[in-house]
Amino acid sequence: MAKGEFHKMHGLGNDFVIIDARACPMEMSPARARAIADRKNGIGCDQLILLVESKVADVTMRIYNADGSEVEACGNASRCVVALLKQDLKIETKGGIISGQLSGNDVTVSMGEAKFEWQDIPLAFAMDSGALPLAWEELQKPMAVNMGNPHAVFFVDDADTVDLARLGPIIENDAAFPERVNVNVASVDGNEVHLRVWERGAGLTGACGTGACATAVAAIRQGKVQSPVVVHQTGGRLTITWTPGQPVIMAGSSTYVFTGQADWDDFG
Repeated sequence: MAKGEFHKMHGLGNDFVIIDARACPMEMSPARARAIADRKNGIGCDQLILLVESKVADVTMRIYNADGSEVEACGNASRCVVALLKQDLKIETKGGIISGQLSGNDVTVSMGEAKFEWQDIPLAFAMDSGALPLAWEELQKPMAVNMGNPHAVFFVDDADTVDLARLGPIIENDAAFPERVNVNVASVDGNEVHLRVWERGAGLTGACGTGACATAVAAIRQGKVQSPVVVHQTGGRLTITWTPGQPVIMAGSSTYVFTGQADWDDFG
């Protein structure tokens, strides 16, 4: 028996199963992550979060998408981890070290600096990351931003009219993006942004923290808005603050849903 405790939380509807493996060590594999994330036969989540010891921060956060792939960063999960552990934290991720602070009912997270060089996204070959010379039907010339993970940001007149369920997986898996890409479709209204995201390895999501950061950074960089920027997604709103050359700051809520126990051997 390999029983352990888990916590179900969400950030604006982007939901997680969080396992603190520091207290109860467990092995994780892509197959086990997929089984736990399965909404019919498992616990169900967009991402599985495994907390383990860190030598350079307070805790290490490993992030598995619902398809079992391990990814570098997740802004919504970062806020949930800070809220779960009820303290300010430095969190080690594959995308770098981020810091989070409790701020009333919200959590503020410093997501590190945005990256724009083509090799940092990464892209398959050198091209202008500010306006990629690429198009997928009406979605054209996105800005590419790395926020610990790769994002393509498209600005359109009305984000709700884009068939993202169809175009998202096509763009995600395009050969131009050797590590696949998160697809952000956004429309700007004054100093606010309405955003929809096709998340790499997870699909359409009600909220994506790193997507909100990447989109706000792209909008500021293109002169469409000024910092701070309110980003609206289906699950709610985030406030993104950014000055070029400085870390991207994200503020928003997190919600604790329930706790439970499971025998991890039942998940392969």
